[in-house]
Amino acid sequence: MRLRSVVLLVALLLASGWCLGQSTVILQNPSDAPVGSFGAWPDHGLPRPMTTAQTVPPANQAAPSPAAATRLSLIDAEAIALKNNPQVSVARLNALASQQVTRQVRSALWPTASVDLTGVDAHQDSRIAAGALNNPIIYERAAAGTQVRQLITDFGHTTNLVASARLGAQAQDQNAVATKEQILLAVAQSFYAALQSEAVLQVAEQTVASRQLVADQVGALARSKLKSDLDLSFANVNLAQAKLLLLDAQNNDKAALAALSAVLGYPTLQDIVLVDDTSPPSVPPAAVEPLIAEAFRARPELLALDYQYRSEQKLKTAARDQWFPTISALGVVGDTPVRNEHLSSWFGAVGVNVEIPVFNGFLFNAREHEADLRAQAVNQQLLDLRNRIARDVRTSWLDANTAYERLSVSRQLLDQANLALDLAKTRYDLGLGSIVELSQAQLQQTQAEIANAQAGYGYRLALTVLRYQTAQL
Repeated sequence: MRLRSVVLLVALLLASGWCLGQSTVILQNPSDAPVGSFGAWPDHGLPRPMTTAQTVPPANQAAPSPAAATRLSLIDAEAIALKNNPQVSVARLNALASQQVTRQVRSALWPTASVDLTGVDAHQDSRIAAGALNNPIIYERAAAGTQVRQLITDFGHTTNLVASARLGAQAQDQNAVATKEQILLAVAQSFYAALQSEAVLQVAEQTVASRQLVADQVGALARSKLKSDLDLSFANVNLAQAKLLLLDAQNNDKAALAALSAVLGYPTLQDIVLVDDTSPPSVPPAAVEPLIAEAFRARPELLALDYQYRSEQKLKTAARDQWFPTISALGVVGDTPVRNEHLSSWFGAVGVNVEIPVFNGFLFNAREHEADLRAQAVNQQLLDLRNRIARDVRTSWLDANTAYERLSVSRQLLDQANLALDLAKTRYDLGLGSIVELSQAQLQQTQAEIANAQAGYGYRLALTVLRYQTAQL
């Protein structure tokens, strides 16, 4: 009996498990079943158990594909950087803020108007007896009035301040242009550095593959006693050097992409596929003097300092004009609905005020002298910047010409290195050359490929720097 009970219990458990499995497959959406029915989960605020339909996707449903990498050319990178890089926004906002300074200063030329509401409860026949030379009487009153003040002339003081502020705003505009060109240069530097690191990575991968093949061949010959263990050791050393080169190239490639992502305004590393420009490189300019003249004419840093110098000159003139009188017109009108019997029901007056400065502790003299010294300092900065721009343009022109000459030299070096490697490989296979000769040829060929890749992108970057120095970006 006990054995029969055990068998029946096991059969019931198996049948219930089979039924639960069948119900799980049938009920693709358990929430469609009525509450309390088999396979449904009553809603008591507890989480529902996950079913097979929820955890396993249907067989005909395709797995989500990874996001495709973004193809990026240099023009696309420049547009993204100008849109996303915070430094461009900072420069533009500072330029806009400087325009508001001009409006602030120019407001002194416009009339000012204010409305006053006054209510006074005074002791009868009281006067202000302390704190002033006069002692006006105080009347009970409640009044409202408007005051208007208009500057007639201050003999150029305010207009010179407005001109100084406007020139300062123009200087900020040029600083914004300079920031934009600096960002464009940084984009080009990062873009070509990424392309160069990518090219070096390809060279490293090809080097590892070719040296792995040589190491495998030498290893097979060494096992057959056709080559010595010394040859195998040299081949393995060359392979290890190629793997180290590959590790460095992989690290440099990721670092270059990180730098490019940062200058584009992204906080994280972007999946980018760089699109290289396959057009042939142009010849660098033949003469440098026209380039220096163009830089003096168009460099935004020079224009910004020139505007700043002129702004300081206007500020100096405005400080001198503070010694002149200031003539203003005044007007006031109002109503006194609640008043003492001695007061009129309304009041009004107009007048002209002339303020003549006599002595203020040499304040105006110090301001004029300060503005003059600042103008002289800006003028010296302008001269220094012109000297540095002339030097930078000349240096960039020399670098561009040297980089252009390196293109043909590096190509010839690569051709000769490839030929030397082929000859060394043939001699080694025929037993006429040593492994040292083959290793040296492999090393020279790898260095020549890297130099050739660096020469192409180095020349493009040199041309970009030259265009930046002459304000042609």
